[in-house]
Amino acid sequence: MITPTTHIRVARPSRDIAAAERFYVDGLGLDVLWRTTERVSGKHDLVMVGPRGGTWHFELTNDPEAPLDPTPTVDDLFVVYLGAPVDEELVTRLTANGGTRVAAHNPYWDEYGVTVEDPDGYRLVLCERTWG
Repeated sequence: MITPTTHIRVARPSRDIAAAERFYVDGLGLDVLWRTTERVSGKHDLVMVGPRGGTWHFELTNDPEAPLDPTPTVDDLFVVYLGAPVDEELVTRLTANGGTRVAAHNPYWDEYGVTVEDPDGYRLVLCERTWG
């Protein structure tokens, strides 16, 4: 049964795990929860990032032996509900760590937040609203 405390993992490929890690850790402020520490043939390189003690995390993967090219669309969104106006220092940190501020495909997100593309082209929305 899925409950509010069920743990969730979202996994996706990355062209450059180090660049994605900089964006999500140094830029957004997530923690590294796990990473592979050595290259093992037949295994994915990966880093898991998320809030320490949280019930969800991102797994960013790369398989140099069978690489996948990420193919994000303008509607592949990771939305963070901040419940406060978006801090421009956070946006500056994200862009300094490989992100690109972009206009949202859906104007709703521009009205209530800021959209930043990560180094793989996936979109992070910082929303000033709350959920619920």
